[in-house]
Amino acid sequence: MSDAPVVRIGAGDASPLRTARELWMYRDLFSALGVRDLRLRYRQTALGVAWVVLQPLLAAGIFSFVFGRIAKVPTDGQPYLLFSLAALIGWNFFSSVLTRASTSLIQNPQLVTRVYFPRLILPLAVVPAAFVDLLVTVAAFVVILFAQGRAPVATFIALPLVVLLFGALALGTGFAAAALAVRYRDVQYLLPVAIQMALYASPVAYSASAVPARWMQLYYLNPLAAPIELMRWSLLGTPAPAFNHLAYSIAAALTLWLAGTWIFRRIEQSFADEI
Repeated sequence: MSDAPVVRIGAGDASPLRTARELWMYRDLFSALGVRDLRLRYRQTALGVAWVVLQPLLAAGIFSFVFGRIAKVPTDGQPYLLFSLAALIGWNFFSSVLTRASTSLIQNPQLVTRVYFPRLILPLAVVPAAFVDLLVTVAAFVVILFAQGRAPVATFIALPLVVLLFGALALGTGFAAAALAVRYRDVQYLLPVAIQMALYASPVAYSASAVPARWMQLYYLNPLAAPIELMRWSLLGTPAPAFNHLAYSIAAALTLWLAGTWIFRRIEQSFADEI
Protein backbone atom coordinates (compact mmCIF):
# COMPACT_ATOMS: atom_id res chain seq x y z
CA MET A 1 0.00 0.00 0.00
CA SER A 2 1.70 3.17 -1.18
CA ASP A 3 1.47 6.42 0.68
CA ALA A 4 -0.68 8.99 -1.13
CA PRO A 5 0.88 12.40 -1.58
CA VAL A 6 -0.34 15.05 0.84
CA VAL A 7 -1.36 18.37 -0.65
CA ARG A 8 -1.74 21.23 1.77
CA ILE A 9 -4.05 24.07 0.75
CA GLY A 10 -3.10 27.19 2.67
CA ALA A 11 -2.34 30.85 2.50
CA GLY A 12 1.24 30.36 1.40
CA ASP A 13 3.79 33.09 1.88
CA ALA A 14 2.67 36.64 2.53
CA SER A 15 4.81 38.37 -0.06
CA PRO A 16 3.18 41.40 -1.75
CA LEU A 17 3.74 39.90 -5.21
CA ARG A 18 2.02 36.61 -4.34
CA THR A 19 -0.81 38.48 -2.62
CA ALA A 20 -1.43 40.69 -5.66
CA ARG A 21 -1.25 37.71 -8.02
CA GLU A 22 -3.76 35.71 -5.99
CA LEU A 23 -6.17 38.63 -5.76
CA TRP A 24 -6.06 39.03 -9.53
CA MET A 25 -6.66 35.30 -10.06
CA TYR A 26 -9.77 35.46 -7.86
CA ARG A 27 -11.15 38.70 -9.31
CA ASP A 28 -14.38 36.96 -10.35
CA LEU A 29 -15.01 36.00 -6.73
CA PHE A 30 -14.38 39.61 -5.71
CA SER A 31 -17.00 40.76 -8.22
CA ALA A 32 -19.53 38.18 -7.05
CA LEU A 33 -19.08 39.07 -3.38
CA GLY A 34 -19.28 42.77 -4.15
CA VAL A 35 -22.57 42.35 -6.03
CA ARG A 36 -23.93 40.14 -3.24
CA ASP A 37 -23.08 42.77 -0.61
CA LEU A 38 -24.77 45.46 -2.67
CA ARG A 39 -27.95 43.42 -3.07
CA LEU A 40 -28.15 42.40 0.59
CA ARG A 41 -27.70 45.98 1.72
CA TYR A 42 -31.06 47.12 0.36
CA ARG A 43 -33.06 43.89 0.41
CA GLN A 44 -36.37 44.24 2.27
CA THR A 45 -35.91 47.98 2.92
CA ALA A 46 -38.91 50.21 2.21
CA LEU A 47 -36.86 53.21 1.11
CA GLY A 48 -34.02 51.30 -0.55
CA VAL A 49 -31.21 53.48 -1.84
CA ALA A 50 -32.94 56.57 -0.42
CA TRP A 51 -31.39 55.66 2.94
CA VAL A 52 -27.98 56.48 1.45
CA VAL A 53 -29.07 60.10 1.00
CA LEU A 54 -31.27 60.41 4.10
CA GLN A 55 -28.59 59.35 6.58
CA PRO A 56 -26.01 62.06 5.79
CA LEU A 57 -28.76 64.65 5.25
CA LEU A 58 -30.23 63.94 8.70
CA ALA A 59 -26.77 64.08 10.27
CA ALA A 60 -25.99 67.33 8.43
CA GLY A 61 -29.31 68.75 9.61
CA ILE A 62 -28.54 67.92 13.24
CA PHE A 63 -25.04 69.36 12.91
CA SER A 64 -26.52 72.48 11.30
CA PHE A 65 -28.74 73.09 14.30
CA VAL A 66 -26.23 72.25 17.03
CA PHE A 67 -22.97 73.57 15.54
CA GLY A 68 -24.34 76.05 13.00
CA ARG A 69 -27.13 77.83 14.86
CA ILE A 70 -26.23 77.26 18.50
CA ALA A 71 -22.43 76.98 18.59
CA LYS A 72 -22.00 79.11 15.43
CA VAL A 73 -18.73 77.42 14.42
CA PRO A 74 -16.85 78.94 11.44
CA THR A 75 -17.58 77.33 8.08
CA ASP A 76 -15.01 79.00 5.79
CA GLY A 77 -17.76 81.14 4.27
CA GLN A 78 -19.98 78.20 3.22
CA PRO A 79 -23.60 77.43 4.14
CA TYR A 80 -23.40 75.06 7.08
CA LEU A 81 -25.54 72.35 5.44
CA LEU A 82 -23.17 72.07 2.47
CA PHE A 83 -20.14 72.48 4.74
CA SER A 84 -21.07 69.52 6.94
CA LEU A 85 -22.51 67.39 4.13
CA ALA A 86 -19.28 67.64 2.11
CA ALA A 87 -17.32 66.29 5.07
CA LEU A 88 -19.89 63.59 5.83
CA ILE A 89 -19.55 62.22 2.29
CA GLY A 90 -15.91 61.36 2.95
CA TRP A 91 -16.48 60.35 6.56
CA ASN A 92 -19.37 57.98 5.77
CA PHE A 93 -17.34 56.27 3.04
CA PHE A 94 -14.44 55.77 5.46
CA SER A 95 -16.56 54.52 8.37
CA SER A 96 -18.68 52.28 6.11
CA VAL A 97 -15.67 50.54 4.55
CA LEU A 98 -13.92 50.17 7.91
CA THR A 99 -16.97 48.86 9.77
CA ARG A 100 -17.96 46.32 7.11
CA ALA A 101 -14.39 45.22 6.47
CA SER A 102 -13.80 44.58 10.18
CA THR A 103 -16.68 42.07 10.35
CA SER A 104 -16.26 40.57 6.88
CA LEU A 105 -14.54 37.41 8.15
CA ILE A 106 -16.66 36.60 11.18
CA GLN A 107 -19.83 37.13 9.13
CA ASN A 108 -18.70 34.61 6.49
CA PRO A 109 -17.47 31.58 8.47
CA GLN A 110 -18.83 29.15 5.87
CA LEU A 111 -16.50 30.62 3.25
CA VAL A 112 -13.47 30.90 5.49
CA THR A 113 -13.60 27.36 6.83
CA ARG A 114 -14.57 25.33 3.77
CA VAL A 115 -12.49 26.43 0.80
CA TYR A 116 -9.27 28.26 0.15
CA PHE A 117 -9.18 31.63 -1.55
CA PRO A 118 -7.22 34.79 -0.68
CA ARG A 119 -9.11 35.95 2.40
CA LEU A 120 -8.23 39.57 1.69
CA ILE A 121 -11.01 39.45 -0.88
CA LEU A 122 -13.63 39.49 1.90
CA PRO A 123 -12.72 42.92 3.34
CA LEU A 124 -11.98 44.24 -0.16
CA ALA A 125 -15.43 43.14 -1.38
CA VAL A 126 -17.17 45.66 0.89
CA VAL A 127 -15.78 48.54 -1.17
CA PRO A 128 -18.14 48.37 -4.21
CA ALA A 129 -21.30 48.84 -2.09
CA ALA A 130 -19.70 51.67 -0.11
CA PHE A 131 -18.54 53.27 -3.36
CA VAL A 132 -22.04 53.12 -4.84
CA ASP A 133 -23.35 54.78 -1.66
CA LEU A 134 -20.75 57.51 -2.09
CA LEU A 135 -21.71 58.12 -5.73
CA VAL A 136 -25.38 58.46 -4.78
CA THR A 137 -24.55 60.91 -2.00
CA VAL A 138 -22.29 62.98 -4.26
CA ALA A 139 -25.10 63.14 -6.83
CA ALA A 140 -27.49 64.40 -4.12
CA PHE A 141 -24.87 66.96 -3.06
CA VAL A 142 -24.64 68.28 -6.63
CA VAL A 143 -28.44 68.52 -6.83
CA ILE A 144 -28.45 70.62 -3.64
CA LEU A 145 -25.71 72.83 -5.12
CA PHE A 146 -27.80 73.50 -8.23
CA ALA A 147 -30.91 74.08 -6.08
CA GLN A 148 -29.00 76.87 -4.32
CA GLY A 149 -27.98 78.42 -7.63
CA ARG A 150 -24.42 77.14 -7.49
CA ALA A 151 -22.36 74.81 -9.68
CA PRO A 152 -19.58 72.32 -8.87
CA VAL A 153 -16.18 73.98 -8.53
CA ALA A 154 -13.18 73.16 -10.74
CA THR A 155 -11.52 71.21 -7.91
CA PHE A 156 -14.33 68.64 -8.23
CA ILE A 157 -12.12 66.71 -10.67
CA ALA A 158 -9.80 65.84 -7.76
CA LEU A 159 -12.59 63.92 -5.98
CA PRO A 160 -11.44 60.42 -7.13
CA LEU A 161 -8.01 60.97 -5.57
CA VAL A 162 -9.59 62.11 -2.30
CA VAL A 163 -11.81 59.00 -2.28
CA LEU A 164 -8.75 56.85 -2.93
CA LEU A 165 -7.05 58.33 0.14
CA PHE A 166 -10.10 57.65 2.32
CA GLY A 167 -10.28 54.11 0.96
CA ALA A 168 -6.63 53.39 1.70
CA LEU A 169 -7.01 54.62 5.29
CA ALA A 170 -10.18 52.57 5.79
CA LEU A 171 -8.93 49.34 4.23
CA GLY A 172 -5.53 49.44 5.90
CA THR A 173 -7.24 49.70 9.28
CA GLY A 174 -9.97 47.30 8.19
CA PHE A 175 -7.51 44.54 7.20
CA ALA A 176 -5.97 44.58 10.68
CA ALA A 177 -9.36 44.87 12.43
CA ALA A 178 -10.84 41.98 10.41
CA ALA A 179 -7.95 39.67 11.25
CA LEU A 180 -7.81 40.65 14.92
CA ALA A 181 -11.61 40.31 15.26
CA VAL A 182 -11.28 36.60 14.44
CA ARG A 183 -8.90 36.11 17.34
CA TYR A 184 -10.26 38.76 19.71
CA ARG A 185 -14.01 39.26 19.41
CA ASP A 186 -13.76 42.40 21.56
CA VAL A 187 -12.62 44.22 18.42
CA GLN A 188 -16.13 44.24 16.95
CA TYR A 189 -17.40 46.01 20.08
CA LEU A 190 -14.51 48.42 20.56
CA LEU A 191 -14.27 49.57 16.95
CA PRO A 192 -17.67 51.37 16.78
CA VAL A 193 -16.71 53.32 19.90
CA ALA A 194 -13.36 54.26 18.38
CA ILE A 195 -15.07 55.36 15.15
CA GLN A 196 -17.53 57.53 17.08
CA MET A 197 -14.67 59.18 18.97
CA ALA A 198 -12.79 59.75 15.71
CA LEU A 199 -15.87 61.51 14.28
CA TYR A 200 -15.65 64.28 16.86
CA ALA A 201 -11.84 64.36 16.71
CA SER A 202 -12.07 65.10 12.97
CA PRO A 203 -13.26 68.32 11.25
CA VAL A 204 -16.62 66.92 10.18
CA ALA A 205 -18.99 69.14 12.18
CA TYR A 206 -16.52 72.01 12.42
CA SER A 207 -13.65 73.56 10.50
CA ALA A 208 -10.03 72.92 11.34
CA SER A 209 -9.71 76.70 11.59
CA ALA A 210 -11.76 76.49 14.80
CA VAL A 211 -8.99 74.48 16.50
CA PRO A 212 -6.80 76.67 18.78
CA ALA A 213 -3.31 77.23 17.40
CA ARG A 214 -1.64 75.60 20.41
CA TRP A 215 -3.42 72.31 19.65
CA MET A 216 -2.92 72.36 15.90
CA GLN A 217 0.10 70.06 15.70
CA LEU A 218 -1.51 67.51 18.00
CA TYR A 219 -4.78 67.81 16.10
CA TYR A 220 -3.18 66.96 12.77
CA LEU A 221 -1.80 63.72 14.16
CA ASN A 222 -5.25 62.46 13.25
CA PRO A 223 -4.68 61.15 9.69
CA LEU A 224 -8.33 61.86 8.83
CA ALA A 225 -8.10 65.60 9.46
CA ALA A 226 -6.39 66.54 6.18
CA PRO A 227 -8.48 64.20 3.95
CA ILE A 228 -11.73 65.67 5.31
CA GLU A 229 -10.47 69.18 4.59
CA LEU A 230 -9.40 67.96 1.16
CA MET A 231 -12.91 66.58 0.54
CA ARG A 232 -14.40 70.00 1.30
CA TRP A 233 -11.82 71.61 -0.97
CA SER A 234 -12.75 69.29 -3.85
CA LEU A 235 -16.52 69.75 -3.41
CA LEU A 236 -16.77 73.37 -2.28
CA GLY A 237 -13.46 75.03 -3.07
CA THR A 238 -12.66 75.81 0.57
CA PRO A 239 -8.99 76.22 1.58
CA ALA A 240 -6.97 73.05 1.03
CA PRO A 241 -4.96 71.53 3.91
CA ALA A 242 -1.30 72.42 4.20
CA PHE A 243 1.03 70.24 2.14
CA ASN A 244 2.84 68.82 5.17
CA HIS A 245 -0.45 67.78 6.78
CA LEU A 246 -1.61 66.13 3.57
CA ALA A 247 1.75 64.39 3.10
CA TYR A 248 1.46 63.02 6.63
CA SER A 249 -2.01 61.58 5.89
CA ILE A 250 -0.78 59.97 2.67
CA ALA A 251 2.17 58.44 4.51
CA ALA A 252 -0.18 57.21 7.24
CA ALA A 253 -2.47 55.64 4.63
CA LEU A 254 0.43 53.78 3.01
CA THR A 255 1.74 52.65 6.40
CA LEU A 256 -1.69 51.45 7.54
CA TRP A 257 -2.21 49.60 4.25
CA LEU A 258 1.12 47.78 4.48
CA ALA A 259 0.82 47.10 8.21
CA GLY A 260 -2.81 45.97 7.92
CA THR A 261 -1.99 43.62 5.04
CA TRP A 262 0.97 42.18 6.94
CA ILE A 263 -1.10 41.58 10.09
CA PHE A 264 -3.89 40.01 8.05
CA ARG A 265 -1.57 37.65 6.19
CA ARG A 266 0.28 36.67 9.38
CA ILE A 267 -2.95 35.61 11.12
CA GLU A 268 -4.65 34.23 8.00
CA GLN A 269 -3.46 30.64 8.41
CA SER A 270 -5.31 30.30 11.73
CA PHE A 271 -8.63 31.77 10.55
CA ALA A 272 -10.28 28.40 9.95
CA ASP A 273 -9.40 27.19 13.46
CA GLU A 274 -10.43 30.36 15.35
CA ILE A 275 -13.46 31.70 13.49
